[in-house]
Amino acid sequence: MSFCLGVNPDYTDGGPFINALQVIQLHDSVYNATNFNSSAMGLIARTKFGSAGDVERYPNDTFNRYWQPFPDSKHAVSSTHNVTSADFWNLPPPGVFNTALVAEQDAPLVLEWPQIPLQNDSYYVALYFADTVSNSSRTFNVYINDYSFYEGLTVTSAGLSVFATQWILSGLTRVILTPVSGLPPLINAGEVFGLFPLGGYTFARDARALESIKRSLQNIPDDWNGDPCMPNGYAWSGVTCDKGLKPRVISLNFSSMGLSGYLSSDIASLTALTDISFANNSLSGPIPNLSNLRNLTRLHLQDNKLNGTVPQTLGTLASLRELFLQNNELVGAVPLNLLFKQGLNYQFLPGNNFSPRPPR
Repeated sequence: MSFCLGVNPDYTDGGPFINALQVIQLHDSVYNATNFNSSAMGLIARTKFGSAGDVERYPNDTFNRYWQPFPDSKHAVSSTHNVTSADFWNLPPPGVFNTALVAEQDAPLVLEWPQIPLQNDSYYVALYFADTVSNSSRTFNVYINDYSFYEGLTVTSAGLSVFATQWILSGLTRVILTPVSGLPPLINAGEVFGLFPLGGYTFARDARALESIKRSLQNIPDDWNGDPCMPNGYAWSGVTCDKGLKPRVISLNFSSMGLSGYLSSDIASLTALTDISFANNSLSGPIPNLSNLRNLTRLHLQDNKLNGTVPQTLGTLASLRELFLQNNELVGAVPLNLLFKQGLNYQFLPGNNFSPRPPR
C-alpha cells in the first residue's frame, strides 16, 4: 500500500503533513452499499445519542470507530439490555444501544445533528434504533430537513438500522422523529459521511512497467512512490501522463537526474510513450528492444555509459524523428534502416566505438 499527501492550492500554500496513519480491515458487510471503486467516505459525525460518558471505541467497537457522546438531560435514557448488534447493517458496537434519546409523549423528537453546517452535497446517512427500555414497539416517521427519510419505521428490542447512500444535505441539519403509534420515537446512534470521488489511477500495465524501471535504477527521486500519475499534479518527477480516467504515461524526461543502473526492458510496455530522455546520467548495459513503442518520436540516451550494439528495431519505429546516442560506449555498425530513415534527426558521434564509423 502507498499513501500520498499533496497540497491543495485552493486552501493553503503550506506543505502537507501527517501525524498518524491507521489501517483497519473492515468486514465485507460494513458500508458495502458504497462503491469504493469510485468514491471514498469521509466521516462527518458518528454519535451515541443520550450518552454523557466516554467515547465508545475499541475494544467495544471491533473496528475502533469513535462514537461521540451526545448528552441531552431532557430526553436521554439508559438501559443495560443487551442487543445483538451482529444483526445490524454496518455492525455498530452493542454499547451504543445502552443509551438513547426518547421523545416526550405525543411529541416529535427534533435533533440538530450533525452540529456543524454542511456544504450542499451528497452524504451517506445511517441511523440506528433499538428499544432497550420497554417491551412494546414504537412506530414513527423519520425526516431529515423536512424531507421524508423513512416512514412507518417500527422499532422493537431487536433493533434495526436505516441508511441512505446519496442524501442531499446543506447547512445545519435537523433530524425529526414524529410519532405514528405506540410509544414515543427513539434513536440510539447515527453516522454521517461525506462522499468524495476518487481521482482514478494509472493504467495498470504502465504502473507495473514504471515499478520495474524504478527497480533497475539507483539514485531515484524521493517522490517515486505510490501511483506514478495520480493525483493530478503529483506525478513522479520526470513522468508525464495524459488526462484519462486511467492515465497513460506519455513522456519520460529523466535527463541529468544522476541516475545509475540500466534500462529495463519493461520500458517497452509503456506503449503510449512519445518521448524518452535519459540523457546525461550514468546508465550502463544495452539498449532494450523498443519495437512496441509505435508512438515514440524522440529518444535521447546520450551522455551515458550504454554498451552493446544499436538495436535494428529502432529503425522500424515509424514515428521516430529524433535519436541521440552520442557519448556512450556502443559498438558495432549503426543499422542502415536508421542511417537512411527519412525525417530522422540523429546523432551517433562523438563517443562510441562504431565500425564502420557513421556520418555525423
